Amino acid sequence: MTENDLARIAVDAMIEVHRELGPDLLENSYEHCLAFDLRSRGLDVKQQVNLPVLYKGVQLDVGYRLDLWVNEKLIIEVKSVEELHPVHWAQVLTYLKLTKNKLGLLVNFNEKLVRDGIRRVAYRLEEG
Repeated sequence: MTENDLARIAVDAMIEVHRELGPDLLENSYEHCLAFDLRSRGLDVKQQVNLPVLYKGVQLDVGYRLDLWVNEKLIIEVKSVEELHPVHWAQVLTYLKLTKNKLGLLVNFNEKLVRDGIRRVAYRLEEG
């Protein structure tokens, strides 16, 4: 299954979760419900994955924890904020770089229509 296939399934699940819960809850609620829904669709979902930084051959825990990692190909960062900011994009790009993944979804569940709060974040892997 490609990253785009996974993203389509994830967006559908986000819409279903938002339809059920609506806006105005904390991120943790959406994360757990989304993980449950994705697993019920047969996907492998890891939650709160610790991502160390490799520096001079040593793995350093710098506190990075990605919300959802789907089939180890798609990263989903869950937010419930008034508006998304550049730091949220940077967070997803950091996770993509550390995992060597190409695609992430940044989702803000604090929207009247969750579709308006979903952003694709692509990362081009360096060759070589």
